Amino acid sequence: MSRGRLIAVFGVLLGVALFAAMALFGINNDPSELPSALIGKPFPEFSTNSVDDADAVITREDLLGRAALVNVWATWCVSCKVEHPVLNDLAKQGVVIHGVNYKDNNADAQRWLKDFLNPYQLNISDPKGTLGLNLGVYGAPETFLIDKKGIIRHKFVGVVDKRVWREKLAPIYQELVDE
Repeated sequence: MSRGRLIAVFGVLLGVALFAAMALFGINNDPSELPSALIGKPFPEFSTNSVDDADAVITREDLLGRAALVNVWATWCVSCKVEHPVLNDLAKQGVVIHGVNYKDNNADAQRWLKDFLNPYQLNISDPKGTLGLNLGVYGAPETFLIDKKGIIRHKFVGVVDKRVWREKLAPIYQELVDE
C-alpha cells in the first residue's frame, strides 16, 4: 500500500472514531442539563421594570428571602406556552415562581398573562435580554432554582412539565425550601 493511500485510510478511520465519540457523548448527555457557570453563585445584580407595573422597579434584593423558581419566558416562545399551565398549577400549590420576560414586548407579555393567567410573584421585564445574557440564557424557556439567599442552585433548560417537576425540580426545590 502506498504511503498516500495509508494516510487516507488512517484519516478516514480517525474521522469515523471521532464521529462515534461525538455520537456517544451526545447520547449520554441530557440537553436540558446544560452546564452553568453560575451554579453556586449569586443571581446576577439587576435593576429593571416589572412586567406587571411599568413604574415598579425590581432588583436582585426582591428575590431574596424565599427559595424560588426563576422562569425565563417570552410570548414568542412556543415551548413557553406548553409549560405555562404547569407553572400556573405549581403557583396554585404555593411554589414561588418569578418570571424573566426575555426579549419581549411588555404589552404582549401583559396580554399573555391576562389570557393565560400569571403564575409569577415577580415578573422581571428584560426587553433587551441583558439579564438573560448575564444568566447565560440560551433561549426560552429556562428555569433556575435559587435559594433564600439568591444563590443559583440548579438550571433546567426546556419545558417544565409535570414529569420534569416531579422527577427533577421538585426534590431540589423542596430541599431549598427546607433549608
